[in-house]
Amino acid sequence: MSAIQLESSITCPKCQATTAESMPTNACQWFYECGECHAVLSPLPGDCCVFCSYGTVKCPPIQQGSSCCAGGA
Repeated sequence: MSAIQLESSITCPKCQATTAESMPTNACQWFYECGECHAVLSPLPGDCCVFCSYGTVKCPPIQQGSSCCAGGA
């Protein structure tokens, strides 16, 4: 099994700006403000966080094969 990646590049769907960000390991990130156009991003339907929707790397829980906190009971 490969090591968990903790950095992902988020691409804003509104202005296409890409920014490298560190992912939290203890919480989902449901909102992200683009540094260029200031659009506030939220996860797409079916995704648990902004990294799963707009990032180059899925969040740590998804990388580990478990469900993310948004899907927890």
